[in-house]
Amino acid sequence: MKTKLSVNINKVALIRNARGEGRPDLLQFALDCETFGADGITVHPRPDERHVRYDDIPVLKSAVKTELNIEGNPNQRFLDMVLKHRPHQCTLVPDAADALTSNQGWDTITYAGFLTDVITDLKKAGIRVSIFIDDDAAKIEGAAKVGADRIEFYTGPYAQNFKKDRFQAISPYVQAAEVVRSLGLGMNAGHDLDLENLSFLVQQIPDIDEVSIGHALISDALYYGIHNTIQMYQNQL
Repeated sequence: MKTKLSVNINKVALIRNARGEGRPDLLQFALDCETFGADGITVHPRPDERHVRYDDIPVLKSAVKTELNIEGNPNQRFLDMVLKHRPHQCTLVPDAADALTSNQGWDTITYAGFLTDVITDLKKAGIRVSIFIDDDAAKIEGAAKVGADRIEFYTGPYAQNFKKDRFQAISPYVQAAEVVRSLGLGMNAGHDLDLENLSFLVQQIPDIDEVSIGHALISDALYYGIHNTIQMYQNQL
């Protein structure tokens, strides 16, 4: 089964917010991404709303026809919003309020009690839950124990080391993927994936359910156009 492509539209919202005039139209962009071949739409509303805003969520939820994935740190405001609008998937990310971008996975052992409570509430609402996580067997086992449906590999280190030695870069993830499978969890991946390193990732771990890509994909779209770019990423998958 082919790995699905979820397009993160945060950077489109960032451009819109720079002028505050509704251009580009975030909703239309999301719908166009679906038309052009995206398998899902990802958003990551941060506390300062510098990208996607909280008031974007109900509009997107009512219109997205593929899958809507909302990711973020599960503070109370975030959880209230997710439980109200019920996306198909919620990805829990432990980013600090002032983080420029996500840069680490959850410590599912230290935060086991907290994550168990959060995941229980989300799953009661019929929301699939994924946990952003490093390539660490103990933390992956912890994700299973707290009730996650899937993990999302933080692929920043893979992308950073890809040009030096792609086989060495992917090796920890291949081993971690074995742990994921043994626990019966689904498997997503995201962060710093691009047209250069994506194909190798899914060749080595072909049962990844979904990749979430934003910054690189939107950057490529400045050159190739969003229609062409989505097709290019789908070809890599």
